[in-house]
Amino acid sequence: MHPHLHTKDNIACEEIMTALDECHARGFLVKATGGCNEIKQEVTKCLRALRIERSKRNREQALANRKEMKRMFKDIEENS
Repeated sequence: MHPHLHTKDNIACEEIMTALDECHARGFLVKATGGCNEIKQEVTKCLRALRIERSKRNREQALANRKEMKRMFKDIEENS
């Protein structure tokens, strides 16, 4: 399963997601027989790339926050 597709965080994948929606709109048999599988794989790849980039940014921010917190505790310790 994939997350909600059309969100502000997934704008980069909008074109592929729209194609998947159009494929699904063609009917149940198309979905059931795997007619949308290639498009779904492209959506999954796109969302994965976005998730990896978001994780990288979050990790960098967490490291910066941790460094700042250590600096603040060191300042508190020195001034106490």
